[in-house]
Amino acid sequence: MSYTETIGTRTYRFADLKTLLAKASPQRSGDQLAGVAAASEEERVAAKMALAQVPLRTFLNEALIPYESDEVTRLVIDDHSPQAFAEISHLTVGDFRNWLLSSTTDADALTRVTAGLTPEMVAAVSKLMRNQDLIAAARKRPVITRFRNTVGLPGHMSVRLQPNHPTDDVKGIAASMLDGLMYGCGDAMIGINPASDNLAAITKLLLMIDDFRQRYQVPTQSCVLTHVTNTIAAIEKGAPVDLVFQSIAGTEKANAGFGISLALLQEAYEAGLSLKRGTVGNNLMYFETGQGSALSADAHFGVDQQTCEVRAYAVARKFNPFLVNTVVGFIGPEYLYDGKQITRAGLEDHFCGKLLGVPMGCDICYTNHAEADQDDMDNLLTLLGVAGINFIMGIPGADDVMLNYQSTSFHDALYVRDVLGLRRAPEFEEWLESMQITDARGALLSASTQQPLLEGARDWMGIA
Repeated sequence: MSYTETIGTRTYRFADLKTLLAKASPQRSGDQLAGVAAASEEERVAAKMALAQVPLRTFLNEALIPYESDEVTRLVIDDHSPQAFAEISHLTVGDFRNWLLSSTTDADALTRVTAGLTPEMVAAVSKLMRNQDLIAAARKRPVITRFRNTVGLPGHMSVRLQPNHPTDDVKGIAASMLDGLMYGCGDAMIGINPASDNLAAITKLLLMIDDFRQRYQVPTQSCVLTHVTNTIAAIEKGAPVDLVFQSIAGTEKANAGFGISLALLQEAYEAGLSLKRGTVGNNLMYFETGQGSALSADAHFGVDQQTCEVRAYAVARKFNPFLVNTVVGFIGPEYLYDGKQITRAGLEDHFCGKLLGVPMGCDICYTNHAEADQDDMDNLLTLLGVAGINFIMGIPGADDVMLNYQSTSFHDALYVRDVLGLRRAPEFEEWLESMQITDARGALLSASTQQPLLEGARDWMGIA
């Protein structure tokens, strides 16, 4: 089905829904690289106007990637709930935007329709929304998950403590971990990107974190971000695996490039559940995504990068994840050129994920060859804090010495919690107070008060 829109004396024609979505997307370098972007701002406006008139039902009848050749498309269609969709089935994309922003549409309403939404519907409406719209609508849709603590409660924001080391040195990782905990970070999880995929090294890191967690009774969860097949092998060998990690994308071909399928993710999910390590819940999958991953694998099939990204969230929600992280600026300026594009993408990803019922966090980051700086990250951090982000990253000095990119620091987390009045996960906050790291309000206590725990932990880890 083709779509048309006239502006003045010029009529724009869009061959199909896939083309219309791509042309309606805000400007970004990845879509330009793929050759699917609007050729002018006028064409982009025409596409938005045409898209606003498309009935939501259309997305159930016109697949962007064929059902027969893509298991993600099959997942989206097969898991769609007509009952949940009924409440909004009469709306166009433009009407859906108005419904989302209406003062009468609350968290209960957004939760009711979640199973009736496809990623393509959600991506489409985001293309009609200003940044403030994305913030306002996402803020109304909390997604709460539980493992050893509770993440995603309204008025709360958690932090993934990321103590990476370029050689996986256990003492170096332990030092960064302690540093983050002393700043009150780590309630989302303690997650290490290993420099090696060696199973012995991965197990050593898991044992170290788990030993520390048990000794000090820390109500958090750990994760070593290795390929899911390594995690399954670690589970089979009795390693203390909490969260099961995998990078995912929005097409079957892109996921195959990661060496995964829906069946393999199901196997990993069941393996994680079999350990029964959660204490307050059993959400245990941790997924990472990023706009441009399908394009970089030549697996986008002409679909714009943001719509491909939102399709990845449909994969994520199938497995009841604890955390989903859009690593928004990591893939580089070929896909998100500058701070403005990174900011827009971060707000889109958070909004779309939340609408699909996914517990969205964001690695607010950029690579050193992007046209972005830490001021851009401050802006996005603040906007996502207002929007109700589930978690952000906590990295020593905001500079990851293993992955070589710029993100957010322990201090950045203190800033956004302070100015927006955001609390940590309640179980973790109780622990911080009991260990005299924070007071009852969540404010950090003085270094002298923290010293007994710090010295004890240093001695246990063998850190001078």
